[in-house]
Amino acid sequence: MKEPRLGRVKTRLARDIGLVAAWRFYRLMLARIPKGLTGKGPWHTWVAYSPDDAKRKLFGPVVKLVPQGGGDLGQRMLRPAQYLPTGRFIVIGSDIPDVSAGHIRRAFQLLGKNDVVFGPATDGGFWLVGYKRHPIMVNPYRKYVRWSHPETLEDCLANLQGKKVAFVDTLSDVDCGADLGQRGKDEKLV
Repeated sequence: MKEPRLGRVKTRLARDIGLVAAWRFYRLMLARIPKGLTGKGPWHTWVAYSPDDAKRKLFGPVVKLVPQGGGDLGQRMLRPAQYLPTGRFIVIGSDIPDVSAGHIRRAFQLLGKNDVVFGPATDGGFWLVGYKRHPIMVNPYRKYVRWSHPETLEDCLANLQGKKVAFVDTLSDVDCGADLGQRGKDEKLV
């Protein structure tokens, strides 16, 4: 999760709904997601934050914080593994309003019989990726991946040929104003 600096988070969303509204959405997710997952299952919730010198107190009541570091999205998703204990682990996005402890529980269950698990996103990417083994034995980003593209998940899957891959529910991430508009009028997200 990025430090919630106005104008530096959810920039694509900000083009559609404005800087302040996008910043509010991000702050809401920053509070909601870790709180909704911490203590809800037999896992520990860690937050990988950016930049590395971010004010750590902004990231809410989580068990551990680890620096995300730089690089492309794939590198930033794998880097926290350096700090994690051995075993299965899952990485999720910070803009998934519908993520629940049930989704995480199901992903861990699927890792019992699979090498990798994905939570597909409606836009062709993914909101969750989980690994059976740490240190990482399979890397879905080892070859070219088109990030923020309708083929992102397909690119990752092409890098996993011969591995057992499973999927949890498809959820929507919020990248632009239309993604918020699809959520209905009854949920206040900004």
